[in-house]
Amino acid sequence: MSRTIRFLAAGAVLAGSLAFPGQISGQAEISARSGTVRFGGRLHTQLATSSAESGKSFDFFNRRARLTIDVVVNDFLDARVQPEFGGGGIDLKDAYFRMNFTPAFRLSFGQFKRSFDLFELDSSTDMVVVERTGRISGVGDCTGVGDVCSLSRFTEALEYSNRDAGIKIDGSLDRGLSYQATLTNGTGTRGADENSGKSFAGRLSFEVSESVVLSGNVSHHDYPQGDETGRATAFGADVEIGDFRDGTHFQFGLIAGENWLAEDPATGDGPTFVTAQAILSRYVPLSGSEDRFEAVEPVVRVSWGDPDGDVESDGGLLFTPGVFLYVLGRNRIGASMDIYSPQTGDTEFGLKIQTFLYY
Repeated sequence: MSRTIRFLAAGAVLAGSLAFPGQISGQAEISARSGTVRFGGRLHTQLATSSAESGKSFDFFNRRARLTIDVVVNDFLDARVQPEFGGGGIDLKDAYFRMNFTPAFRLSFGQFKRSFDLFELDSSTDMVVVERTGRISGVGDCTGVGDVCSLSRFTEALEYSNRDAGIKIDGSLDRGLSYQATLTNGTGTRGADENSGKSFAGRLSFEVSESVVLSGNVSHHDYPQGDETGRATAFGADVEIGDFRDGTHFQFGLIAGENWLAEDPATGDGPTFVTAQAILSRYVPLSGSEDRFEAVEPVVRVSWGDPDGDVESDGGLLFTPGVFLYVLGRNRIGASMDIYSPQTGDTEFGLKIQTFLYY
């Protein structure tokens, strides 16, 4: 779908909501021809700094500006459309049609996140670091993927995670088991498939207790390799203790796979990457300040990555202390200091301050 069509479609929906104000309820909900349509969105505005000589010392921009349109036809059928207007362009994030056969089996068609790692599946309205990848302007030395050698940089750049178009199945089973799996084009949000191959991602989770979830995941990505189709695979596991905005919250993930962006053009073979990440936060309600702020949340992230297991001293460590101040619910102000220490080269840092509006 072209950017112009996406823009017009989003504009038409928004105009329709403004044209019938009498049908809008307390949560921007209107009655459609079949079912109910609910409008929401997010606006994330960021100030980013960088110590890198070739980076931007100060940069203001809208990191995300999304309109979320949720459609509920009945208990069986629902859908979502989510255009993105941030970053100086127009893109389409979520756009899917979902059939809810049973709690154990749901089937979706459209565009959504691949079923892979924990940190990418977290919503940007929940995550407790300003930038998933820890990007620092002017730093791009990680072999194959560029930027810093962080877990999310590997999974995003190598297209094992993030959004793609295709089909998805997911559900909750007995004994604390849940699953999700996606079969997609492999081209992300760029549009139609580039070849006849397809990408697969799957994730199986087990709820050990009310607050502890263990998961295993796999992603198999197809990509153009000259006149042929290349294929690469990554495996991972993660644990989550606690939840967002509920006291202490801990997440840890480990992923290994093929770094196909660094493959040898002559042989088509790529090196193996390994990456691990942990995020620890503590949500602390503030008493006596309900009119302004409801909670504060200090957080620390450690992310390590090695892009090529056969090369010494080519990885790096990302350390991110931060703090979030919550106004109400997911509405907050956050600050993160991303400090990146490559095994070879100079340590660089980037301070990011971001406002999170959720409506």
